[in-house]
Amino acid sequence: MRITKRALASSTSAILFAAIALPASAQTEPDAEAGVRGEDIVVTGSYARSLRAATEAKRTASYQVDSINSTDIGKFPTQNVAEALQLVTGVAITRPRGEGLNVSVRGLGPQFQNTLLNGSPVAVNEVIENGGAAGRQFRFEMLPAEFTSSIDVIKTPTGDMTEGALGGNINVKTFEPFDVGTKTTLNVRGTYTEQTGKVKPNATLITSWVNNDDTFGILVGGQYWAKDVRNDRWYNAGWYKDRFASQLGQTGLYLPTRTRATVETEKRERISGMLSMQWRPNPEMTTTLNVLATRLDVAYDEYGLDIYPDDSSVVGHRPTIVPGSVVLDGDTVVKATINDVRFMASREYSLNRHDLFNVGLRQTWDHDAWHVAGTVNWSYAHSYHPSYDVGTVRSRAMFFAPLTYDATRGYKEVPDFNTTIDPTNPANYQLYQFNIAPKNSKDWNFYTRADVAHDFEGVISKLAVGGEYQFRKRDYSRRDFIVNPVAGTPLSSLGSGAYEQLPFDDYLQGLGGNIPRNFLVPVTSAYLDAFFTPTVENSALTPADLAASFRTTEKILSAYARADYDFSLGSVAVTGNIGVRYVHTDQVAGGNLRSGDAITPVKYPKTFNNVLPSFNLRAELTPSLVGRLSASRVLTRPNVTDSAPRITISTDAPTASGGNPDLVPFLATQFDGSLEWYFNKSGSLTGAVFYKSMDDYITQQNVPIDIPGRGTVQLSTQVNGGDAKVYGFETAYQQVFTFLPQPFNGLGFQASYTRTSVKANYTAGSRVIKDEMIGLSKNSFNVVGFFEKGPISTRLSYVWRDRYLSGTGSTTQAPTYTAAFGSLDGSIAYRLTSNVTLSLEAINIAKARQYTYNDLPIRYGDINDYGRTILFGARAEF
Repeated sequence: MRITKRALASSTSAILFAAIALPASAQTEPDAEAGVRGEDIVVTGSYARSLRAATEAKRTASYQVDSINSTDIGKFPTQNVAEALQLVTGVAITRPRGEGLNVSVRGLGPQFQNTLLNGSPVAVNEVIENGGAAGRQFRFEMLPAEFTSSIDVIKTPTGDMTEGALGGNINVKTFEPFDVGTKTTLNVRGTYTEQTGKVKPNATLITSWVNNDDTFGILVGGQYWAKDVRNDRWYNAGWYKDRFASQLGQTGLYLPTRTRATVETEKRERISGMLSMQWRPNPEMTTTLNVLATRLDVAYDEYGLDIYPDDSSVVGHRPTIVPGSVVLDGDTVVKATINDVRFMASREYSLNRHDLFNVGLRQTWDHDAWHVAGTVNWSYAHSYHPSYDVGTVRSRAMFFAPLTYDATRGYKEVPDFNTTIDPTNPANYQLYQFNIAPKNSKDWNFYTRADVAHDFEGVISKLAVGGEYQFRKRDYSRRDFIVNPVAGTPLSSLGSGAYEQLPFDDYLQGLGGNIPRNFLVPVTSAYLDAFFTPTVENSALTPADLAASFRTTEKILSAYARADYDFSLGSVAVTGNIGVRYVHTDQVAGGNLRSGDAITPVKYPKTFNNVLPSFNLRAELTPSLVGRLSASRVLTRPNVTDSAPRITISTDAPTASGGNPDLVPFLATQFDGSLEWYFNKSGSLTGAVFYKSMDDYITQQNVPIDIPGRGTVQLSTQVNGGDAKVYGFETAYQQVFTFLPQPFNGLGFQASYTRTSVKANYTAGSRVIKDEMIGLSKNSFNVVGFFEKGPISTRLSYVWRDRYLSGTGSTTQAPTYTAAFGSLDGSIAYRLTSNVTLSLEAINIAKARQYTYNDLPIRYGDINDYGRTILFGARAEF
């Protein structure tokens, strides 16, 4: 289905107009949905009820937590779990191609968060689209928002909480029958993406049944979700210094490296199911079984023209700068003409499949003052390509020509990149290396715990002890099928069916810059027919394949003791907890060491023992004013990709590069304080300060390592040893304005701001990185205005984060920054009947683009333009 962009613009404008105009046009008769009982404000609008539930959870918690609650089954405040989390104070997200994916908390990146599903650790799906691997970063796109009842972001841990987060413990809770009752909901909607002009269907069905005695319940849910994505991208792989030092007669000058005009497309399809069963034979015992299964297929197809200003890897070709063409801005060559530059038409296709299966069994028993609980959870995440011929297939053809570039306008403008050779003419091209790079990542997690607690009268109100055992295994493999055509073979030798013109005539429309906007691209199927023969497909694994694969296991045993206290200081009620957690980790990092064509299988065992104390204090200074103080020792284990021995050893020197199996966990001592004013049930004004002193911070260095059969060599890798301090403050305000005259008493407002600073000094190669950390934005904020009255519900939000370091660079490469970015989103819902609601949502209404740059704003990086997304549909409840 296609919708015109004019219709889209009309719809988006309608959202903005309605969000502003609806308060004045809503019904003005007395509203049964909001009332006042003394100071107790009763608000039953959907979003307002969610805020009220989250406010109550934060106010009463014995630790610092921010929550999102979905009080209506199957309806969450936004389309994606990660995008819902961006409204939490102190949380920022990544949005590759416009879709929320990973989460940062208080400036610390996704690798520093610990994601739990219904209180248990969950397996992690890996990045397989290209050659990278993320490690421990949970992909929130695997969790349907419609299955989610609440999310807690816990910022100060207690002794009984599973360790692993320097940023936050993120606990995602799915719906359970005893929470829902007997109810069925059906949510049907379409997802329209502006850049594709296509609508894809989404449908979610959740049904829950509880018997009349409230002793047994079962809930079943299913979802089909699809979305087409197009991202117009101007891509840059970095700026390097001294690539042309001999020609320029000067050192220290930076020039751009590989740059690509590219259109990235995705066809995303997710099928999910959940099952929850609960049995409560008596008021003291509850047994809960939760099962979740998700399959996400992402068919990725990219059309690009790569330009290599500094590449001399092809025999017989060496780029040279034209004398007199160079223009400098400080140490940056912002304008030049370079001869003999490789231009490469490229097509990359992959079908990336991500499977996640999680099953958890929880038993609780509460008898008088005794509380006993047990949990067993198993999860499996598999990220792979269903077959080799869809495993990152790279089809390419090239020509050599002069390049003239002009980057004087900075990173927010498309630079000039032009040549005298026609990139649409197949006669200009010759074949280049054909490559298929399938990946296969399997992640298993088995987790079990037992807890015993007893309530007491007196200062010590509860004592709790417990233990956990967790087994995690990551098995990652990659292989590369490489076919090198005879040098100089013309593209035409494959026939006219091997190429086509770029099938988009509006690439980066509306942006200036003299760049190739029409060019030839290979046809994947023709290249597969020509090069991926049975002989190639059945070829043996190469030493490079074996060296790129690894297997890491972790066996984690932990025990804790926690004491809750409760006393009064005059009229001030003081509660809190003090605890200690002991964690023993046995890690085995296995892989293959490569020296030339020789492969040596290796295993590196490592043991960690850590003691993690925690302290939380909550003081109810007045009935509406709460103060908190917290201190704790926390850890995050190294990324499995950093500790895996994916090591390549030089054949003629005592050097190597790759992972470091000697890494130990990141550790930090953190302090937090907050003051929280709850002026009514759904209104609050809160502020918090935080400080984290991180030791054993992982940085890039050269270190000695023992290699079987080779002795000690210098390994270029990640090491512990850096120190960093992260500190800042956050503040939040929310209120439903029920005191206003009708119809304005349906208005509400929500806002938060976070300021984060860092003191750090570490190296990337010999480059010193000072007071920066990957993924840390110094400023971030969000504002939400909403209106709920009678059958009408509207919401308009703006979420913004400051620039952040996204790549540290190296001795010769400049660091990369992702520029500041904000997204304006809105929604309108209309309750047609008591059980049917119509909805319209818009994401990225202002068509914001994402930019990167390389250390200085004059050094262009990426431009990403994925346009708006519109969701529309109906929700019925029975």
